[in-house]
Amino acid sequence: LQNVRIDPSSISFNMWKDIPVPFYLSVHFFEVLNPKQVLQGAKPVLTQRGPYVYREYRYKTNITFHDNDTVSFLEYRNLFFQPDMSNGTEEDYVVVPNILMMGAAVMMEKLPNVLKILVSGALAGLKQEAFMNRTVGEIMWGYEDPLIDTINTLVPGLIPFKGKFGLFVEFNNSNSGLFTVNTGMKNISQVHMVDSWNGLKKLNYWRSSGCNMINGTAGEMWPPFMSPTSLEFYSPDACRSMTLVYEQSGKFKGVPTYRFVAPKTLFANGTDYPPNEGFCPCMQSGIQNVSTCRLNAPMFISHPHFYNADPSLVSAIVGLHPSKEEHALFLDVHPMTGIPMNCSIKLQLNLYIKQVSGIIQTGKIKPVVLPLLWFAESGSIDGSVLNQFYTNLVLFPSLLEYLQYIFLGLSVPLIISAAVLMVMNK
Repeated sequence: LQNVRIDPSSISFNMWKDIPVPFYLSVHFFEVLNPKQVLQGAKPVLTQRGPYVYREYRYKTNITFHDNDTVSFLEYRNLFFQPDMSNGTEEDYVVVPNILMMGAAVMMEKLPNVLKILVSGALAGLKQEAFMNRTVGEIMWGYEDPLIDTINTLVPGLIPFKGKFGLFVEFNNSNSGLFTVNTGMKNISQVHMVDSWNGLKKLNYWRSSGCNMINGTAGEMWPPFMSPTSLEFYSPDACRSMTLVYEQSGKFKGVPTYRFVAPKTLFANGTDYPPNEGFCPCMQSGIQNVSTCRLNAPMFISHPHFYNADPSLVSAIVGLHPSKEEHALFLDVHPMTGIPMNCSIKLQLNLYIKQVSGIIQTGKIKPVVLPLLWFAESGSIDGSVLNQFYTNLVLFPSLLEYLQYIFLGLSVPLIISAAVLMVMNK
């Protein structure tokens, strides 16, 4: 119990402070093979590119212990491209939707036609098209686009940011917000449980109290002595808390584990799973609208290839092949300590695109939730850390249990002999 608390004197503290597990971010892009046909109303044809793999280093700063058994910290992530593990380079060109333009078009759908015609003319002057051919590096880490200044001038507040635009521009060399979690010093069952995030006890993104709850841990460790039921964690990237359910017991390199996976209801809509009504407005089950925490852009998250989603999402696109083996997320946790041994958290980012009257650049595009990319954050304990785990948590307990039976076996004849002697003395 002492060694799983968040305390500088505990064995697990340094593992918590500077995670020694090698994490990797693997990104797969969906390239649109028929952009001209999609503009005429055809079904999108996609092919998967990648993976583009990055070594992820995590470390905590601003660690501050408080009197109420909590500790605050900022956790930073640094990503470094790994050419030898990747299928391609960051200089690869990929044809994807013009995310800024198509997203802004859908956001402006209900604005007056006069304003949309002005925007359409500005887009023509900037030679903006519905699809763009950019490098992997540009899409991920940002590119300069005069469209940003134009939209900010014509429709102030529509996209409240300036400078470069990139899907991962705020992911690298940045923190995931100020977490305050329980240390477990007085109550070990609360260790790692989130007390607040950025000073908030609840979120304000969603339409129900349940969906705005900040539940579970920060997703790194859990309280010890876990039961094979479920686990929860708060994900700033998904803007919500997530609950995974127990699937099976197993072993990871000799260490006992519980495997937790995503239930089919994780991204279900409010019709199929009423507790998710607070995440709406919803579309088909299997995709979650995250526009309220993504600058109101028509963005959705899901499992890769729309795994566990409504079949209509897959059938609307050519080139998707959902499978549990490749696209399901999982977390293997050592139940005695609550420390993950092996994990792969997978999410897909999607953009809702459609024809918007008054903006000619959107052509005759039929409404579709179009996958942009999916990524997996994966890591497993190995090397000296694994050896320490195996020795302290598998080998020693097994040896002690073996010795217990030996001593018990030796004690039986001693007890019998003592009893005989007592009888004889009487």
